[in-house]
Amino acid sequence: MINKSNTKRREVLKKMVFNSMGLPLIDQIKLYNSNQNNYYYQINMKGNLNHSVCKWCYGQISLEEFSLLVKSMGIKGIDLIGPEEWPILKKYGLTSSMCNGAEISLTEGWNDKQYHSTLVDSYLKHIDLVADAGYTNLICFSGNRRAIDDEKGMGNCVEGLKKILGYAEKKGVIIQMELLNSKVDHQDYMCDNSPWGFELCRRIDSSNFKLLYDIYHMQINEGDVIRTITENHQFIGHYHTGGVPGRNEIDQTQELFYPAIMKAIVSTCFKGFVAQEFIPKNNNPMQSLENAIRICDV
Repeated sequence: MINKSNTKRREVLKKMVFNSMGLPLIDQIKLYNSNQNNYYYQINMKGNLNHSVCKWCYGQISLEEFSLLVKSMGIKGIDLIGPEEWPILKKYGLTSSMCNGAEISLTEGWNDKQYHSTLVDSYLKHIDLVADAGYTNLICFSGNRRAIDDEKGMGNCVEGLKKILGYAEKKGVIIQMELLNSKVDHQDYMCDNSPWGFELCRRIDSSNFKLLYDIYHMQINEGDVIRTITENHQFIGHYHTGGVPGRNEIDQTQELFYPAIMKAIVSTCFKGFVAQEFIPKNNNPMQSLENAIRICDV
């Protein structure tokens, strides 16, 4: 039996969301009609975590439409968006919670001196762009080992990153290196374990250099997620989620228990973003995102 009062409330809320975006009427109508069966209630967030989401996991949805739907849920930001698309985020009052575009690639990074000149120029430029846009976080990568041993690679990272961190500190931008697994997804990647990453943070010794702790990746490579977070939270500036195995929904179909992980993060007084980075298998991917936010909002 259809609950007519809930349906009516849903339609009223939907119209309020579209009207509040300041879109031209024709665009409101197009988006409204295209989402008749795809609208979500705003989640009554507890306020203990800042929630964001990675757009690349929802490639079938335009950034314009995705931004509107994300905003309607109460999510604050979208990860891994470059400068050319920031105007769309600003249009919907969203933040670029983890900026990208300065890197060469995941495999060609700071652990290899041959890339330092290109990286330094690119990061100095993007630090300005990030700061001028009012954002904070800019992603970076270690690169692959390519026969470079871990100690040498760490030294190269320190040498290269210190060339940009003084400027990042001045501009209020945090450079964040992502931890990625080398067992399944990114073979030969150097920053594939948290002890290496934490030691890099110690040697760089700057509050404007942190790790992007990807829970999915670190569960695959080393496990022990909650203890690692609790004992080393001062080095972590951002989190990504994902179900293990498969990097799909973070529900009961996979091995991690995200409510406990989120409670551990909250206990560290974390003020950054937790970004959903799972690839939805559900035929309704936005429903999967809504479910994930509800699981993580502890």
